[in-house]
Amino acid sequence: MRVNYGSPRLLDVNPAGAVPTLREDDGWTLTQAGAILDYLAEKHPEAGLSGGESPREEAEAHRWSSFLTSDMHAAFWPIFLPFRYTTDQSDAAKEAVVAAGQKLVARQMTALNTHLDRRHWMLGEGRGKRSVIDAYAFPMIRWGMKVLPNGVAEWANVVALHDRLAADPAVQKVLADEAAAVAV
Repeated sequence: MRVNYGSPRLLDVNPAGAVPTLREDDGWTLTQAGAILDYLAEKHPEAGLSGGESPREEAEAHRWSSFLTSDMHAAFWPIFLPFRYTTDQSDAAKEAVVAAGQKLVARQMTALNTHLDRRHWMLGEGRGKRSVIDAYAFPMIRWGMKVLPNGVAEWANVVALHDRLAADPAVQKVLADEAAAVAV
């Protein structure tokens, strides 16, 4: 379901009011992106999305999950909620906070783009191995397309990752379902 941060509907599922929140059919609830990603990869091993089983492969998955949560995702907060970062409620102050957030996001996109050089996926050796970490990056890349002045066009490797993910029929179905839910 799609809900807004801190909405009453979300608070019913997750009293902390945070997203993401995974709720299983039996009512069990799990929060925090890294925990959800680990859980889904373990629950569905047939999908092959864990990124690997060795201690180093698991560490890399945690590293990039942490990067996306702590660095990339957090960089968007000043753009989405500028009022949290200033007590000055003027339009000029909010615009300055958004501009600072855009610079933070650009820095993180550059880091991601550099990491993706000569890779198809975020984890694994060589061209890499598709994983839940790529899925986690996808919405943030899409946010960047919408909120950065020039989108993500200057980061060719990030664009290529986006395009590979967007071409997946399962991703297309999720995007169509999401668009239908928003239209209601």
